[in-house]
Amino acid sequence: MRAVTYDAYAPDNSRLRFGEVPQPKLGPGQVLIQVKAAGVNPVDWKVMAGGLDGMMESVFPVIPGWDVAGVVTGTGPDTPEFALGDEVMSYARKDVVQAGTFAEYVTTSAWTVARKPAGLDWEQAGGLPLAGLTALRSLDALAVGKGDVLLVHGAAGGVGSLAVQLGVDLGRG
Repeated sequence: MRAVTYDAYAPDNSRLRFGEVPQPKLGPGQVLIQVKAAGVNPVDWKVMAGGLDGMMESVFPVIPGWDVAGVVTGTGPDTPEFALGDEVMSYARKDVVQAGTFAEYVTTSAWTVARKPAGLDWEQAGGLPLAGLTALRSLDALAVGKGDVLLVHGAAGGVGSLAVQLGVDLGRG
């Protein structure tokens, strides 16, 4: 399959390559997703630059990317909640940085996968998981609800803009 990879940390994109890599193996509790769109987040370049090396193991060559939207093309033996052809999205971060979403196919644990809302196109769904979950977890931690005033600094970015939208929705409840 085709994928973007890098073989060493670099502070820029000079190590990125596009080429052929083996298709990922499908294990128990996993789904295989044919990638239609993959979100690009600031953490991707931070990981590629080695900024998270003290926290996360990397196995080179690395396929970057944690956000994905696509179609289920395979399921593990114990994933009855998904079927071939399901349109899904996922925050597909793994404990080891290696087999990310900047590829034609990615495997991820079924518990990280959600059905793609019909109203979202592939690009919207592919860019939603990391920023959306970060915004949601932040608002949940603050217990934002009806009648609260919410100030979001930096609301022009992905997390901030989604926090504003979720905050408005929470205020209606």
